[in-house]
Amino acid sequence: MKTKFLTSVALIAATAAYGGGLYNVPNDTEASMPIKWTAGLDVIWDDNTTPGGNFDGDETLSVNPYVGFSFVTLTPQTTLDVYARLGVIYYLDEPAALGSDDTYGQARVGVDLTHRFNERLRFTTRNFLSYELEPDYSYGFASNRQMGEYLYWQTDNSVGYRWTQRFATYTGFQLTDLSYDNVDNADRSTWTIYNQFRYQHGPRSVLTASYRYSETDGDGAASDSTNQYLLVGIEHRFSPNTILIVNTGAQLRDIQGANGDDSTNPYLELALRSQINTQFGIRGFIRYAVEDYDTVVGLDPTIPTMLAEYDERLTLRLGVSGEYQLSPSLSIFGGVNLITTSYESGNLLSGGGGAPDADETLINAYIGASLKLTDYLYGTLTYNLTNSDSDIANRDYDRNRVSVGLRAEF
Repeated sequence: MKTKFLTSVALIAATAAYGGGLYNVPNDTEASMPIKWTAGLDVIWDDNTTPGGNFDGDETLSVNPYVGFSFVTLTPQTTLDVYARLGVIYYLDEPAALGSDDTYGQARVGVDLTHRFNERLRFTTRNFLSYELEPDYSYGFASNRQMGEYLYWQTDNSVGYRWTQRFATYTGFQLTDLSYDNVDNADRSTWTIYNQFRYQHGPRSVLTASYRYSETDGDGAASDSTNQYLLVGIEHRFSPNTILIVNTGAQLRDIQGANGDDSTNPYLELALRSQINTQFGIRGFIRYAVEDYDTVVGLDPTIPTMLAEYDERLTLRLGVSGEYQLSPSLSIFGGVNLITTSYESGNLLSGGGGAPDADETLINAYIGASLKLTDYLYGTLTYNLTNSDSDIANRDYDRNRVSVGLRAEF
């Protein structure tokens, strides 16, 4: 048992801290799971469908039917995890914002594969695609409400090799792309190469040192950028059910635009997963970094051409979520996302000159309950609150959403 536990700590994929979302900490899959199908319908009341600007306070009612599936296959050499969810959001009252529609598509698909060639060598690929309307703050690119659907996909591929009983490396390549249907200057494409050195410090701890190099292509008025990360970290299992992953160090940044500049900034990422007991489990993450997303903002909504680009968009992201099983048929769940953003080193894109610094804080919190009605049927009730406090025009708002759902699993 000791050997198995030590090995599982030593060979956690290097992509754990940034592949598959900021919450991601890899699970130790122990058995195959047959295909599971899901079908459901949510009815959603929203008191502010198009928050901020001229349409702030737009109240709507929508329905969200969806279907999904998931399965896991596990052999001594290969683990394959596949999942998908397809749905539609239909607004009974079409949103008031110009260009809005009454129907929006939804899709989420993921394929994760790990193949162990032998006891020393393994290959891991993690792939995710999302097409949806509402931003998912746990994926690390959204900082505020965006009007329109977006397509986000990521593929992360790495090779791990254990050189000695204590020393191993992971080397990988990642592609990420974000494309909006109706938002100017917001699309981003990023490629990243990375290498992580891993040292087994003890039966529960792995010390790490990482180097990452990435290049990001900006859309429209957004500049291209290059980022390098020099990081040290630790992965520690407090128990078989509780694991913490931390990486911290320096982010070296170079902006390619005419007014761009170099900078060196602190960087931190943390992910935690704990199944405290059979009833209660929690997850959490923290990331502090200079981000390439949402760097071009409008300073005056009455003058569309009055834009500023910020070289430094320092962002702190914090997320916590949990679920508690009150009884075999009733569980409660909840979570909160906190995003604080500081826009600095801004330049006006028309007329030249500097742009004023700006701060923004967004809080998104939710709480809900799930009730098992039969062996296959579940009912859900969820309340979501979002508050945005921003120095940027038209980005202050409050938003309340209530969702009532019914789903079948078989």
